[in-house]
Amino acid sequence: MVDDITNIDEEYFVYNDDDTYDTFIPTSVDMVSHPPHYNQFGIECIEAIKASLGDEFPAYCKGNVIKYLWRYQYKNGLEDLKKAQVYLGWMIEYVEEYHD
Repeated sequence: MVDDITNIDEEYFVYNDDDTYDTFIPTSVDMVSHPPHYNQFGIECIEAIKASLGDEFPAYCKGNVIKYLWRYQYKNGLEDLKKAQVYLGWMIEYVEEYHD
């Protein structure tokens, strides 16, 4: 079981249960839903934000949806639309889980 993935430049370290680690270079990185720079010590940044905001998490997601829709034509195009979609998905999941 992998406990932790830490990004060090282009090489990744996978820490195992027995305190050993393996290195690998990923063949593909999901820069929209799971960018590696938002995952430190096995904790995704969005999960920490969700835990700290509680019922304010949907408003956070809404703000990010608006941001990515606002700028998509001027900055990252399709990638920003996909990011908006990811935040909307997280918002829907939260509302379904906690307010349905």
